[in-house]
Amino acid sequence: MVSKVLMLNQISVKGLDRLPRDSYEIASEFTHPDALLLRSHKLKPEDIPSSVLGIARAGAGVNNIPVEACTKRGIPVFNSPGANANAVKELVATGLLLGSRGVVEGIAYVQTLANMQDEAELNKLLEAQKKQFKGSELVGKTLGVVGLGAIGSMVAEMALTFGMNVVGYDPALSVEAAWRLSSKVNKASSLSSLFSRCDFISLHLPVLDSTRGLVNTELLSIVQPGTCLLNFARQEIVDGASILDALENGNLRRYIADFPSPELIKRDDVILMPHIGASTEEAEDNCAIMAADQLKDFLENGNIKNSVNFPAVKLEPVDGYRLAITNDNVPKILGSVLNILAEEDINVIDMLNKSRDDIAYNLIDVSSEPSDSVVAKICALEGILNVRLIA
Repeated sequence: MVSKVLMLNQISVKGLDRLPRDSYEIASEFTHPDALLLRSHKLKPEDIPSSVLGIARAGAGVNNIPVEACTKRGIPVFNSPGANANAVKELVATGLLLGSRGVVEGIAYVQTLANMQDEAELNKLLEAQKKQFKGSELVGKTLGVVGLGAIGSMVAEMALTFGMNVVGYDPALSVEAAWRLSSKVNKASSLSSLFSRCDFISLHLPVLDSTRGLVNTELLSIVQPGTCLLNFARQEIVDGASILDALENGNLRRYIADFPSPELIKRDDVILMPHIGASTEEAEDNCAIMAADQLKDFLENGNIKNSVNFPAVKLEPVDGYRLAITNDNVPKILGSVLNILAEEDINVIDMLNKSRDDIAYNLIDVSSEPSDSVVAKICALEGILNVRLIA
């Protein structure tokens, strides 16, 4: 069976090569695709064909995908967390250096001297003027890292190699993230505690209802005067008006971000980049490879990894047939499914049931192939969202 994957953006060839052409057909147009593969394409609920089983994004954020609508339809949405982490980390390092030294201003000044032809005169002028671009070193300064996931933990480690003191805050720190975090990273007890004690603050949070506009006037009012704030996460995490006020009153010395906004462009105390955090060949390759691998494992085996709306599920395949079933997370549905299989004398070899919020997902390996009528009976159960037979 050939799976049809609808590609809604240009995807790295290295990622597409993970989907063998004898098993996958990839194109930018399909009437009934089995899956969607995209990067930044803005997807609307009505744009998702009824045939779609899964959606994979070659990137970490999924704010361009209607996740809630997908969940209601039983469609897992995959992302690629950490695949672009090194690219973003390196740009944050650039931001820290630009925020501590007069590099941007110095480069701009040199460009104004293009008409000077006497090199001796040029060097004399530069020697006299360079003091206005004097900065400070990062060694001994304190960096606060808000969010200690794949990117934030790498930023923390990088700052330690710069000789900085590092303070981290992440109320949802996973066990995996905690293990990879250096013991030299001090843990702040609260967000306000972190903001009040750092020379530099770097944000690494996803956009959620709880993080939207998180950095506001109240939080910026307690920073040390002259603090430099870096945002290479998402624009929505900060309140633009509050940033502007903090710059005006001197609470913030500088704001460095990957998300330009009209009110901040052309300010001398702001450095804005055109959303290039993950714009490296390596990051695009890594994201595409991760997205394609996860989509392939889901389509071929029903396994789920790095889904933003489904539980993580991995069941090693065995000889036989596999049912992948999505249902509302309510009691008795799984029991009803097993009763149908038992009534048809279909033996269950192995099974795995996981849930996440309102969704439950089941992989059931059986010894004989369920007929279309058996699958139809399961689909007809109240609370069942979809059923897929994987041979």
